Amino acid sequence: MPRLPHPAPESLRRDPLPLRGRTALVTGASRRGGIGHAVARRLAAYGASVYLHHHVPHDAAQPWGADRPEDVLASVREALGDPQARVEAGPGDLSDPAAPAELIGTAVSALGGRLDILVANHALSGSDGTLDEVDATMLDAHWAVDTRSVLLLVQAYARRRADTPGGRIVMMTSGQDIAGGMPGEIAYALQKGALASVTRSLSTTLAEQAITVNTVNPGPVDTDYLTGEVYEAVAARFPAGRWGMPDDPARLIAWLATDEAGWVTGQVIDSEGGFRR
Repeated sequence: MPRLPHPAPESLRRDPLPLRGRTALVTGASRRGGIGHAVARRLAAYGASVYLHHHVPHDAAQPWGADRPEDVLASVREALGDPQARVEAGPGDLSDPAAPAELIGTAVSALGGRLDILVANHALSGSDGTLDEVDATMLDAHWAVDTRSVLLLVQAYARRRADTPGGRIVMMTSGQDIAGGMPGEIAYALQKGALASVTRSLSTTLAEQAITVNTVNPGPVDTDYLTGEVYEAVAARFPAGRWGMPDDPARLIAWLATDEAGWVTGQVIDSEGGFRR
């Protein structure tokens, strides 16, 4: 097989809008303090049109509370890099087994008939415990939201792109396989571990469609859920002396959505800033 020619010099120069004309769905983009919001802003800034999924009742039940969807939407629209692109949003309870396919269909319709990028960022917080505390209800709740819904989103996305080669899928894991694990969140760690484990299988399955599949572990990220001495103690474990901020993993995820990352698939990538456990 002959070697490919060297890239032309002009092709080596970076496009300031590498996702111009692309479309993306970001799930779990409910709060301006969250990773989903940061990812959506990065994708929009790179030129993509973006559909934001939110489930306000989940955040409203958490200590950090819920954001108004219209405020999240406005923030992402402010970041649009391409005046022809657009940002839309809508709700969805992904614990419902029918919801993932419905969400993919809604996003496709809202974004002009196709979907190029899927970022499955959502997760269930709380409803968890240690090995002694965890029960079947906790396990089932995390399975339904953290794993089953992600696989069903991937399935529906792949079916939509069956006749259109190419695409990008990014899933999220949580460092459960790194030293120490997550002994206080057994149900969550179990399901996030399942996503990390299935990454290679999904990437192999979708390789013939030229769809890349990667999973990102963002490490400890300041999403407004912790303050005080514990917050400072965690910050001290980073060489930079600060927590990861939502835009730290967002930069990696946005890059994985670009053509520059077309040769990267089946990987679980840690974005932890050298965090010392």
